[in-house]
Amino acid sequence: MRLLRALRAAPLPLVLVAMVALTGVVLGRVYAGGLLTRLVLFAAAGSVLVSVAARRLPSWLVAPLSVAALAGFTLWSLRVSADAAGLPGALTGVAADAARNGIPRLLTAMIPVEPTPDTVLVPLVAAWLAGLAGAEVALRAGRVLLGYLPPTLLYAGAVFLVGPNADPATWPTVAFAAVAALGLAVPSRGAGPPVADPVAGLAPGVRAAVRARLAATTAAGLAVVVGLAALLGPALAGRVDQRPVDPRRYVEPPRVESLDENPLIRISGWALNPEQRLLEVRTPGGERTRSTRLRLAVLSDYDGVTWRVGATYRNAGRILPVVEPAPGATVETVRQEVTVADLSGRLLPAVATPREVTGARVAYDPLTGTLIRPEGLTPGLRYTVTSAAERPDTNLLATADVPAGDAVARVLRVADGVPEPLRRLAAQLAEENGAPYARAAAIEQFLAEHYRVVADAPSGHAYPNLEFFLFGRRDGGGQRGTSEQFAAAFAVLGRLSGLPTRVVVGFESSGDGPVRAADAFAWPEVFFSGLGWVPFDPLPRPDDEPRPVEEDFRPKPEDPPPSEAPEPTVEPTASPEPVAGPGGPAEAGGPPTALLVGLGAGGALLLVVAALLALLLARRARTRARLERGDPGQRIAGAWREVTDALRLAGRPAGGDLSASEVAAHARRALVGAVPGPIGAGPVGTGSGLVGAGPHRAPADAADLGARLEELAGLLNRMAFAPGTAAPEEAARAVATATDYVTALRATRPRWRRLLWSVHPGPLRRPH
Repeated sequence: MRLLRALRAAPLPLVLVAMVALTGVVLGRVYAGGLLTRLVLFAAAGSVLVSVAARRLPSWLVAPLSVAALAGFTLWSLRVSADAAGLPGALTGVAADAARNGIPRLLTAMIPVEPTPDTVLVPLVAAWLAGLAGAEVALRAGRVLLGYLPPTLLYAGAVFLVGPNADPATWPTVAFAAVAALGLAVPSRGAGPPVADPVAGLAPGVRAAVRARLAATTAAGLAVVVGLAALLGPALAGRVDQRPVDPRRYVEPPRVESLDENPLIRISGWALNPEQRLLEVRTPGGERTRSTRLRLAVLSDYDGVTWRVGATYRNAGRILPVVEPAPGATVETVRQEVTVADLSGRLLPAVATPREVTGARVAYDPLTGTLIRPEGLTPGLRYTVTSAAERPDTNLLATADVPAGDAVARVLRVADGVPEPLRRLAAQLAEENGAPYARAAAIEQFLAEHYRVVADAPSGHAYPNLEFFLFGRRDGGGQRGTSEQFAAAFAVLGRLSGLPTRVVVGFESSGDGPVRAADAFAWPEVFFSGLGWVPFDPLPRPDDEPRPVEEDFRPKPEDPPPSEAPEPTVEPTASPEPVAGPGGPAEAGGPPTALLVGLGAGGALLLVVAALLALLLARRARTRARLERGDPGQRIAGAWREVTDALRLAGRPAGGDLSASEVAAHARRALVGAVPGPIGAGPVGTGSGLVGAGPHRAPADAADLGARLEELAGLLNRMAFAPGTAAPEEAARAVATATDYVTALRATRPRWRRLLWSVHPGPLRRPH
């Protein structure tokens, strides 16, 4: 009989356990492994069972008993999660740290969250309290719907906490609603005190009135529910496809001190104390003994004064997010045990790219792959890092391209105030080397051949420091520096020539053994499409003697206007030959001199005409290929190249560090004020070989053409991020804009430049 009674009373407690346990299922989607889901299930079952077992006790005793059971369960759970995460320390210290930092670490943890004591404490306590409150209200007080409120609020909070970091919780939500409906549909014996019939013992007339009032109240409540569903249903349905808000963005992640925000300034200090022992590196099992680079920090932001890390660190567990390697890259697993000696700060050295860290609590920036220990480094700290060392396919570098647009704007940005010598040097190196890798290699070679590495060079990498390093007098301390100046100069010159660059600070480890201050250095990296970040080494070889900068860098003055062009130098004439008399050499035989001169001049003229005609036809073919062939995206890119080629032909080239919108503004400024009348009404010739350019094109004023150039720049940016989305009409507008602009810009040039415009070979040397 007791067993039967217990079975009849079981459905509602089981429903409450299931509702609370489904919260663990929702949270488990952003946790690594299934430990959290199991612990939440145990918390749900334990809290409800304590309430069921204490039903016959006074209500004021249930809460203390349940809290005591919660304390024991929590300590056990913290021990289990600490052992699973491999965290050392006594249980009391682990519990105190989890209680103190549980909420902020949970909200700043990296996805997937590792179930450690500080990330499981809050969900377990919340699940236990929700189960306790729901069981007391639903079972003891008999208010089932009201008892559903704590589990429902807990479930909604879990969905909000997960936010956009996992797929929609469709099946857990359906299961939650189904379980709740089952609890209402299945009668449960013993759920609260017996409820008397509200109309029992009343007179028939009064009984009918009470029942009518109950029916009216029920109908009104049903109408309210249906009305709310009709009003709120469409609004809620409209938000189904919207990305939910991530509550983690309202919590400030761990930050580093200024010393770690720019560790580049520490290079010179380490160089002055080369024997200082910073780390001790050991390779477990002797897996690797050759040289490796330990990366300390990646600096992507430069404001003209200092380089900064600018990272967003998230608390992480042992397993870090996997970063997919570049296609064709060779990935080697490197496992090292590192012991901290005199290295200070919070940055944690590791071989790029770390995949697993044990022995230390870390925070991680997935964009740069750098690690920090929020508590700071201490002597004797020992941790083990397993990294995926990636080596790109060097055979693809010669033909690799570099990306552009907003995705890499951060590592292409050049702050205002660049010294003019730096711009001229970058332009010279870029002009002589067209391909991105050739430009990067030219900068690397230029720095390695002309400058010297010294340990006592002062720290500094602002624009004035770099200008002094590159162009200062050798006898005054210029043209020498530490790896700080070499890496910073490479990165700035690279950005000025259109290369996405960054600076990395780290250590060169020769294998097992100490890492000393002399092993610290900085190196630049360039991002190539399909290959990722590729390191470069602009430091000179130890035995190389630097050559004077003047041998390879001579600032070229700008071309003077035609009216101020210098007169050509007249070569001194030779002494006249004596005139041959009768019987002299002129009559010795052979064709007359006048005939030879005439034939030579005619042949040279024919060669010149043939060369000009060939250039004209090649220019026309190049323009047709750009504007008429290919898909709409290729035609838009071809129209943009026509505009940039026209700027170069007009003597107003756009810098390689400018974005498409800035180039469009530069192109508009090159034209505004140069044409007194409507654009398109001026003389029209062959232009740059444009197809369809002629006197019948409708004229357009400068403002209209400037707006069209902005539209063309926007189309180009869109093609960079969404290839294949251009329409044929957009390509046609882009071609018309380029044609009108080239025609108008050519019409503003002097007559002799207009004659040479169509046969200038410059556009033929640039990409198709």
